[in-house]
Amino acid sequence: MSNTWSRDLRAIKKTELAERRGTATEAKAALLQAYRAAQKASPEREARQQERIRIAEAREARQTAREQAKLEEQARLEAETREREAALAKAATAEADARERAENQRITRVLDDEAMRKAMRDQRYAARKARRG
Repeated sequence: MSNTWSRDLRAIKKTELAERRGTATEAKAALLQAYRAAQKASPEREARQQERIRIAEAREARQTAREQAKLEEQARLEAETREREAALAKAATAEADARERAENQRITRVLDDEAMRKAMRDQRYAARKARRG
């Protein structure tokens, strides 16, 4: 058996470069011819191709729907953020206005109290002047 093996190897080594090239070219041509025949002979090939196209279109439609949903969610979140910021700004403005009104009321009370004390003081002074004469 080893003798047969070594003879086969010697036969391969003795082939010329042109012969090996020719054999390789014939093998490639045979493979190409077999591939083309398989493409033409396969009746379900077209059906498989249509199925692949349909699956790819469905995948693309799902991806588009996901992107659209993501954009809508992002827009909704941005709108909620704007509404929340507007509510906070409105609350801050209302709180500032309430503080300002309270401060103005306190100032008004202080001024009214001061005017009342002055009026009472003037009244006492006038009463004293009236008693003196």
